[in-house]
Amino acid sequence: MTGAASPVHGLVATVPIVLCLALAAWALFATVRDRAPDRWQLVGLGVVEAALLVLAAFAVLAIADGQRPGEPGVFAGYLVTLVFLPPLAAVLARLEPTRWGSVIVTVVCLVIPVVVVRLQQTWQVAGG
Repeated sequence: MTGAASPVHGLVATVPIVLCLALAAWALFATVRDRAPDRWQLVGLGVVEAALLVLAAFAVLAIADGQRPGEPGVFAGYLVTLVFLPPLAAVLARLEPTRWGSVIVTVVCLVIPVVVVRLQQTWQVAGG
């Protein structure tokens, strides 16, 4: 099993990363303008969540097909974390109707790409 055969690489991983970075820039702009998170930031989190669910589905299907990540426990932890981060950010941002809600969206959208990269790294360990 090489990194190229990994279900968490390529377009399925790039799309959520790009979406997150775009949403982070948008939320940071709102923060600088002293704005609370608006409906579009929450919609953006929903789009990011959909992309992450597709990534998770690819990973689960690969595991069901017999492929294995190098560190299964760590991989599962990162995968669960990825799926729950956008809804958690949406709830916390709604609970904080000030510029700090936009900061929450910004931070979570900067953390998600890091977790996606870590997810990729834990799959690659399989080859040794």
